[in-house]
Amino acid sequence: MHLISVTNNNEMSQKAATIISTLVTQKPNAVLGLATGGTPEKTYKALVMDHQQNGTSYSKIHTVNLDEYVGINPQDSNSYHSYMYHHFFKYIDIPANQTHLPDGEHASVDYCASYDQLIESLGGVDLQLLGIGRNGHIGFNEPGTPLTIGTHVVKLTPSTRQANARYFTDLSKVPDQAITMGIGTILKSRKIILIASGKDKAEAVRRLLDCSAPDDDFPASALVAHPDVTIIADEQALSLTKLNKE
Repeated sequence: MHLISVTNNNEMSQKAATIISTLVTQKPNAVLGLATGGTPEKTYKALVMDHQQNGTSYSKIHTVNLDEYVGINPQDSNSYHSYMYHHFFKYIDIPANQTHLPDGEHASVDYCASYDQLIESLGGVDLQLLGIGRNGHIGFNEPGTPLTIGTHVVKLTPSTRQANARYFTDLSKVPDQAITMGIGTILKSRKIILIASGKDKAEAVRRLLDCSAPDDDFPASALVAHPDVTIIADEQALSLTKLNKE
């Protein structure tokens, strides 16, 4: 794993956006694996700005998203379909039929398998963007998830639901299940970027950087077995680690 230390969330976001936009320029038909939540918001904002100022084109790009809540309509303002449209897709020149997200209303075993088959049919993910949960989850892969599993339905832990409650009117409205790319699916990506910002991610980042081997109890630890992982973390997220930083 390669660590890039940055000062704050803005610098983290710009670094990640630069890596992504460089790939899009070098490989105009790349497949991007995308994440949602608070951490990547400014990364998408930086990518939109690059598209508007520099003309970086997404017309041949395909995207595949990590996850979606089970039982939520794609048009719901709290769906990740809506998140991606309002934070990224509506501002760039990517055709709608080239954006792919799990369908939380069809979260069957067969559907999960078909999502993995879709990714394979696109040639696999060239670059996967990840965040990290306080308990080490990546995507919605909670502690205890087998590290070889493909796309699947997961029951969200109370801590994950609580962390996401700020996007809903109250905790009771947060779905208790999600469909997510499995860790096995994520690890097939050619390159992975994990971004982390803020003190609330410091313990998870410390555990990740201290990992020497994959451990089911800490899903992000699976990344130590991947040949091309870049972690971009700000000072607060790195406040508990003593590792040398770039």
